[in-house]
Amino acid sequence: MTIHSVVIQKLLTTNAHIGRQVTTHHFKQFTYGFRNRQSIIDSDKTLICLRNALNFLSCLSRDPSSSFLFINTNPLFQPIIDEMTSRVTSLSPERASSLWKMRGFLTNSCSPKKFRSRHKKLVFAPTKMPDCVVIFDTERKSSVFLEAERLGIPIVALVDSGIPWEYYKKVTYPIPANDSVQFVYLICNMITKCLMLEKKKDGAKGTGKKATIKDQVESTSESKGSASDEVLVVPYDNLAPMSCDIADSKQLLDKLVVVKYNGALGKNMGFNGPKSLIEVKNGSTPLDLIVNQIQSLNSKYGCNIPLLLMNPKNTHKDIVKALEKYSTLDVDIHPFEQGERTQHESFVSEGGEDKWQSSKHGTHFLSLMNSGTLDVLLAQGKEYALVVNPDNVAGVVDPKILNHLAQNSIEYCSEVTPTTSTGLINFMASSLQGIFKLEDFTSDHSEKSVKGFKFIDTRSLWLNLKAIKRLVVTSALNLDNLSTLKLFENSIGISIPQSRFLPLNSTSDLFLLQSDLYSFTEGMFVRNDARVSPSDPSIALGPEFEKISDFKRRFETIPSIVKLDSLEVNGDVWFGADIVLKGKVVIDASPGLTLRIPDGVVLEDEEINDPTDI
Repeated sequence: MTIHSVVIQKLLTTNAHIGRQVTTHHFKQFTYGFRNRQSIIDSDKTLICLRNALNFLSCLSRDPSSSFLFINTNPLFQPIIDEMTSRVTSLSPERASSLWKMRGFLTNSCSPKKFRSRHKKLVFAPTKMPDCVVIFDTERKSSVFLEAERLGIPIVALVDSGIPWEYYKKVTYPIPANDSVQFVYLICNMITKCLMLEKKKDGAKGTGKKATIKDQVESTSESKGSASDEVLVVPYDNLAPMSCDIADSKQLLDKLVVVKYNGALGKNMGFNGPKSLIEVKNGSTPLDLIVNQIQSLNSKYGCNIPLLLMNPKNTHKDIVKALEKYSTLDVDIHPFEQGERTQHESFVSEGGEDKWQSSKHGTHFLSLMNSGTLDVLLAQGKEYALVVNPDNVAGVVDPKILNHLAQNSIEYCSEVTPTTSTGLINFMASSLQGIFKLEDFTSDHSEKSVKGFKFIDTRSLWLNLKAIKRLVVTSALNLDNLSTLKLFENSIGISIPQSRFLPLNSTSDLFLLQSDLYSFTEGMFVRNDARVSPSDPSIALGPEFEKISDFKRRFETIPSIVKLDSLEVNGDVWFGADIVLKGKVVIDASPGLTLRIPDGVVLEDEEINDPTDI
């Protein structure tokens, strides 16, 4: 019998696997199913999360000045926790378990601590702010969660199948299990042994100085000097093709997970819902496209690529409802509700070492990984994650890029695309790779903002999950700056064709997607071979076309734009069917004038202000 089997049997004897009759949606990732109307918690996942939490506590305990605050109000657990704290010499558990009821036990730590009465001494707050809060019974602990989060103190907590999302999302290291007395005894015993073992190691080494992997990473990055300011950009055409062996390809793709954030809304286009549900071409939505891509790969190679959907509270119901039509497809989809949606922040690079940043979806990805999902994925054999830019409709789940990462041990890869600079496009087309400064990249793709930059960061990221695990556990990775390249062992940028970066931020972008310039197959957009120019035409539709409903009414059919360089439309303009646009076309209807472009007309290098110009 293996050690793993023995540990699992020990967990089963504590009834840690028995959940409640009701299971919250965010907890389903830890459940195995239902039996006798009770949810069954997956013991393998409990063991993974428990190991992760113990590793974190052990890392903290290497600092002799570190302290832990154990929170408990269940009288059945108290003798067990008393015995543990007496051995590890932490804060008094009785003090902690009574303080949380008084509120402000952490934020009021600077207030007077002690008052003496005739018979007893009252202590209102710990004399030192703890480095970690450990909660054994999470029921009715709202003040503890809120205050620990406010002060940035990590929380280790036992969580069961009924824990509400607003509390669960605040737990840094959740341990999914039934909080039985036997399991609490087991976990207290393991905490005691881990902390005492670290204390013994420190005594043997004769050092009390805190040294973590974070320090090693930072010292390594400093030693690199100016090299950390540079990025190796590899042209997509330089990547080696996938193996012809289906078995090898399946083995590689089984290591991949795709993550997509659905927080971007279409309100600026008059769409009441997430952009992922806007019909972009032939009735298909961006969500349809990514699902179809994964379905095609699963069918072709016999692999299993899961799709994790991170949904804010205001879009979660719409996304879950849209997923019903995929029930018959061979795609493993897991929607996660991320809570209240924060105000959208757009990161625009103006050059400099720390300015090449990803959009907020990178932070949401790390938040999801911190919730225990990362350990579950690693236990399932997943090693790489593709974090898809929510605004990019043409993002591709590309096995060729994944193969390059695996062959070259790359931990971080960002998809970039050249700006419209002709010289740079010709350079990248020559299949030569180069090293560029971070100040050469921008994440703002608007035409005015790309001047002076060489690349656009598409904000689609390929990440090594083991590297994320290493950096997250040691707090070396800043959640607000995923693009801190110096923390990764090996990072690159891959220059993809502009046709694979098609943002959907306005009806002008929708016009481009619905035209004959692009078609799609198996969920991937393909550019029309008749297009000679390497860049897409510039489209600028006036405010009359701003809403999707107005956009649809003003076009009987989308004009042909294969040979178009630029189009500018202002005023009350209506388009007929089968129109062809070439070169530079400007249509500017005077105020109060309705301008109708007739069916079948061909406009080439025209400037139209009234019907006589047609």
